[in-house]
Amino acid sequence: MSNTQKLIAVVGATGQQGGGVVRALQASGQFKVRALTRDPAKHAGLGDEVVLADFNRPETLKTAFAGAHGVFLVTNAWEAGADETKQALAAVNAAKEAGVQHLIWSTLPNVETISHGKIHVPHFTDKAKIERAVSAAGFAYHTFVIAPFYFQNLTGAMAPQKQADGTKGWVLPLDPDRRAIHMGDITELGRIVAGVFAQPDLAGHGEHLPLVGDFLSFNEIIATLNRQGHAFSFKQVPREVFAGWFPGAEDVAAMLAYFEAHTYLGSDSRDAIALANKVAGKQPTSFAAWAKSNFVIPVTA
Repeated sequence: MSNTQKLIAVVGATGQQGGGVVRALQASGQFKVRALTRDPAKHAGLGDEVVLADFNRPETLKTAFAGAHGVFLVTNAWEAGADETKQALAAVNAAKEAGVQHLIWSTLPNVETISHGKIHVPHFTDKAKIERAVSAAGFAYHTFVIAPFYFQNLTGAMAPQKQADGTKGWVLPLDPDRRAIHMGDITELGRIVAGVFAQPDLAGHGEHLPLVGDFLSFNEIIATLNRQGHAFSFKQVPREVFAGWFPGAEDVAAMLAYFEAHTYLGSDSRDAIALANKVAGKQPTSFAAWAKSNFVIPVTA
């Protein structure tokens, strides 16, 4: 390994976003990768280095970022009891104190601003609000990558369910004809991140780089799957009905209402998507191509 390779510390290296970043950085051959995890012993060999980092123990972040040229930073909005804003700010400050030159923050659109306060999707808006702290920290380079609606959601948390008529499908508070969902294979976010670290002058000045493999309506999603041999259905229900079905349903309903009103990215993002694809050096995988190889519904769905 060349001693000239820059060291990149990857937060959440065992997760879907961070794992893809580790693999892409390794595949590029241009960087030394420090995989950060709460349990280094369990994940030995994940990167060139595997180092402890625990947001709930901020003192671990100093060592985690020491000597790193770049940091990929992502937080988990769904971690029980976590204060995502507090965690992210602690990490940004620790990276700055460690002398990190390039910080890439995994963000999401500011739903509060886009909807003029009419729709509340905290796990989007809270990430967006961290951007100001990243910009103000004074890194030599900083970049914002935007994760899409994961293709993987449709075989995981939002997999089709068996309906009363015996079919499998989705029942959601969403107009299925509204083209609203910017989607992508989340494992490919790493290609954008690796490309940014390799080309900081191209996209290291606060650019927003969304990963988008497709932009679809739910009817287009279902049509794609059914052309591949599935037989899925869709039923639209009122938001207030859906919101009472399970813990957290109200948050999902609000997110879908935002998609329907403003789209996932919330604005015309064609130029940002084009720049992201240029930085990545490759077009992202379309939903049809991904589904053909990956769309397997768990038995428990």
